[in-house]
Amino acid sequence: MSRDWVAASVRARALARRRLGPAGARRLAASAGADEAISTLADTSYGHDVRVGDSMATAQHGIGAALLWNLRVLGGWVPRTGVPALRALAAAFEVANIEEHVRSLHAEPSGPTYRLGSFATAWPRVVATTSVHDLRTVLATSAWGDPGGDGTRTISLYLRASWMTRVAGTVPMTRPWMQSAAALLMTRERMLGSRAIPESVLDGIEPLLGAGWRDVPRASSGIGDLPDDIGWVLSGVSGPQDLWRAEASWWRHVEREAFGRLRGSSFDEVPAVAALAVLATDAWRVRAALETAAGRRDDLELFDAVA
Repeated sequence: MSRDWVAASVRARALARRRLGPAGARRLAASAGADEAISTLADTSYGHDVRVGDSMATAQHGIGAALLWNLRVLGGWVPRTGVPALRALAAAFEVANIEEHVRSLHAEPSGPTYRLGSFATAWPRVVATTSVHDLRTVLATSAWGDPGGDGTRTISLYLRASWMTRVAGTVPMTRPWMQSAAALLMTRERMLGSRAIPESVLDGIEPLLGAGWRDVPRASSGIGDLPDDIGWVLSGVSGPQDLWRAEASWWRHVEREAFGRLRGSSFDEVPAVAALAVLATDAWRVRAALETAAGRRDDLELFDAVA
């Protein structure tokens, strides 16, 4: 046990306590409109990146930026041996950035990107590209690899699958989370996708789910046999209408397990990863609360069912 890990673990637990929590998120959801909710949110720990007067889209992005900021703060506390785990987790924001850049290259509506700082890998080269061909060339020479297609959907699915596989391989405690997330992602694509899942995506997700599920018919309610420790995520999913509940169940499951790890006494990468999982769940819940306040979700009962 090193002094650096002790300091990082203490810092991680302190950051986790700054979350809004289910009760705070519900109060946010009960606001009299989006403007009131955003103003309230700006007066919390999310105020680092959410400002009074922000639009809904800007505030939603600010929630993610606040999560990334906490990740970068932890990056300044962990010893060198902990950096690979945080870098793998931070790659989710690089995926989001690349997705926005791909949309802009396709002349599709795109949003703002995140400031990755030292956690950037391929992004500085990707953002300089002016064509999808050049973007794929950059990705092919990076840790991401070639997505195998030019379409927005193909590149997005490939990067998400690659990220899940990378995190599972770099941060062992997250492997069941990434496997169940991959199962949920593939099930969503089976049910809602109008086209077959690209082979590059199937190859990228195989280390997490195996190869047996490839032959399951498209639009099926499942993706094949899954181990008991991850098969729960698809319990009760019989059609597209059940996917939102499955996603909510996944977040709650991750949050419960992460809290269990935070209550432990270890001084290593576990508290840092667990704290980030708790904060990521909080960010997901807060985003849902803003949508409820803005009238984009039906009512508070639906929010309660999700969160």
